[in-house]
Amino acid sequence: MAKKNTKRKLVGLVSEETGHRTYYTKKNTMNTKEKLSLKKYDPVAKKHVVYTETKKNLGRNEIKPRKS
Repeated sequence: MAKKNTKRKLVGLVSEETGHRTYYTKKNTMNTKEKLSLKKYDPVAKKHVVYTETKKNLGRNEIKPRKS
């Protein structure tokens, strides 16, 4: 069974132009401290725009402790 790498976090990417969260990606938090900024296709605006990493918690990044 493979080990779960806890250094990689799932982050959402939000369009600068429309504000929609269309893409999700994984980011290594040990190597990349600053926010991601990628140029990707926005289907709402129908052109390529800059997507930035969201500050909002997606709920999938944190492991909830088990109840005993």
